[in-house]
Formats: sequence, C-alpha cells, structure tokens
Amino acid sequence: MPISPYIKETMTSKGAGVIRKMFEEGVKLKKQYGDDAVFDFSLGNPDLDPPKEVADAIEELAKCREKNFHGYMPNAGFPFAREAMAKKTAKEQGVPVDSSCVVMGVGAAGALNALFKAILSEGDNIIVPAPYFAEYNHYAHNYGGSLIAVPTKKDFSLDVEGIKAALTQKTAAVLINSPNNPTGKVYTKRDIEDLAKALNEHASKCGRKPYLILDEPYRAIVYDGLEVAPAFPVYDSSVVVTSFAKNFSLPGERIGYICVNPACPDKDELVAACIFTTRILGYVNAPGLFQRVVAKTWDAKADYSLYKTRRDELTTILDEAGIEHANPEGAFYMWCKVPSSFKGSSGQAGDDIDFCDYLKKYLILAAPGSGFGGKGWFRLAYCVSEKSILNSRNAFIKAIQDLK
Repeated sequence: MPISPYIKETMTSKGAGVIRKMFEEGVKLKKQYGDDAVFDFSLGNPDLDPPKEVADAIEELAKCREKNFHGYMPNAGFPFAREAMAKKTAKEQGVPVDSSCVVMGVGAAGALNALFKAILSEGDNIIVPAPYFAEYNHYAHNYGGSLIAVPTKKDFSLDVEGIKAALTQKTAAVLINSPNNPTGKVYTKRDIEDLAKALNEHASKCGRKPYLILDEPYRAIVYDGLEVAPAFPVYDSSVVVTSFAKNFSLPGERIGYICVNPACPDKDELVAACIFTTRILGYVNAPGLFQRVVAKTWDAKADYSLYKTRRDELTTILDEAGIEHANPEGAFYMWCKVPSSFKGSSGQAGDDIDFCDYLKKYLILAAPGSGFGGKGWFRLAYCVSEKSILNSRNAFIKAIQDLK
C-alpha cells in the first residue's frame, strides 16, 4: 500500500526537514574528515552541561527503588510537577497561577501538538510571524489547520498591523516565539500589548477570540539585560508552551508543559481538552522520571554567558567575512543573509538551499532559511564549542572570497 501522498510529497520536497538533513550530513562528513575539520552549525542541540542541581537530581532519582516508581500517573502529569510548573509560570508571567492551569507535555513540540489538536477544527488557521520554527507548518497540518505567515518588520519585530490584517473568523490562534528561532529577536512589552489590543478588537468584531500561544523554550537565554515580556497580564486567552530542552540542555529527555492563563474564559475546558489530546495522540503522559527532575530543579540557575561569548565571536567572524546578519538578542542562532553575489543552480541570486550546499564544500553546515519561511537567509546554531566557532573563521572567509 502507498504512503500518504501528502507525506510522500513533503518528504521529497527540496526544503523538507532541512535542519535534520544537514545534521545527518554532518555526521557523515565528520566520519570522513574528522570532528575538528567540520563546522556544524545545523542543529540547535545545546552543548552546555545541565545545571549541577539537575544532574544531581537525575542521579538521586535514578537510584530510587520505590514500588511503581516508573508506573503511569494521571495523563496531565504528577500533581507535584504541575504545581511546580505553575510556580515557575507565575514567576515569569507576574500573575498567580495554580496547578489546574498546567498539563505536562512531551517537550514543547509534543505540548504544541496536543494544544493544536485541542483547538483546531478543519479549515482553521494559526497566524505566525515569519521567519518561524520550521516544524510549525507540519504541526498545524496534522490537525486540519494551516499556518498563515506574516512577515516581521525589517528588524524582525512584530508587524502587529500585518497580523491584524491576516486575522479571520477561521483564526484559532496567533503563535509567537520569543526569543525567536531563527532570528534571536526578543519581542518587547509594547509589541505584546499592541498584539493583545489587536486580538481583543478582532474578537469584539467577529465573536471568535484567538488564543495567543507563547512558545518559550528560550525564555531564559537572553542577552544584554533584556527580558521576555509576559502576556498573561494583558491578554486573558494566552497560553504558554515551553520545555527544559534549551535552558537545561535536556532536548533528548522530552519534558515540557502547557500552562493556560488562569484568566482565560474557557480555561477549564481548554486544560481538559489538552489532557485528552495528550492521551489520544499516544503521548499518554510526559516522561515520569523527568517530571520528577524538573519539579525538584525548575528554579536552578544556569550560566548562559558562554552563549553570549560565542555569539560575539561568531559575529566578529561573519563581519570579517562580509556576511550580513541579524544581531541575536536571545536564544543561540545567527540569522544570516545569503550574499547577493551568490547565484544558485537556477541562476537566481539569494538561493539559500543552494548556498547551504555551497558552504558544505568548505565543511560548514548551515540550515537554509526557506524552511523557516525566510527565503534568501540561512541559520547558524552557535550552541557548539568555542573551538569550532573560532576554527571556522578561515572557512567562512574563503567561502565568501571564492564567490568574488
């Protein structure tokens, strides 16, 4: 029997799974040339160690022999884990939050899928500022929805008027990611307030109030004294979706959560729906061991200064090479423009997929911007060793010099 036509078409399209494709290519190249000779900026796979408290908690809990320690729990998660995530969200959002608002999730990706399944009807859409995380398109399509991308402003801040113009009766939610993957942009308090105002105005006109979904796995990784603005105080139908993948360097453990604003008019129904979708999507529940780990350590302090150092080092290299780029305010990605002097296989300037193939000749692995809704750009993940960043200097310079 044939596989789904949509899946077949998506898998074989030129821009499909661009991040993972580059990552897998990197594995092959490292076997061929050696780890130190390949400069792999493809995947946002944090290389900092988890905080000591987290490592200690893992070790302590792994030794537990309590009966049924590894058994099922309620689909929403352990009550004590939900309570801990409520405390965390209350601290970040600046409003009281209790455990009834929280559903533990299988990473932010699993949590987003559970939330989308809960809110999307066939033909609905979700609006997202572009560029955006590459997998959002698939998550929306999974449940009969579609993604509507609204370009950000030149500095990658929110174009609230553009979002306002894109809102329709079919808009189930607006999804924002701050700090943003791939640009590193941190949206301001004014951005959030203006967006909330636009969504409230839309709701009063059409009768359907879109959710504002805050995808925040990078919330803690910000630079130069910036802070991620809360949305709970200004928009009641807001929902946080996040994980411990990036801030605690635990991407492989798949632990995250959904937290619905306690002021949300349909909070109880939405939480119940997310608990149900978590079960029927086959996640059943978030990993039990790591629910215990993050419940004990959610407020552990991590040092992200190394990411800032690496950002600054990569900035210096790209400036020297002559590659235009955004200045990341958070996360650990550099969003770079394909040089105008580069002509792809079609003869067109700015072909990001072909340019990333070109960089491979210099053993530099990058993710094409087309997969993020940003044609003509490419992403470099600088959550790699400082040695790799510094050693990439000559490769970047030669790659651009050879274009001339």
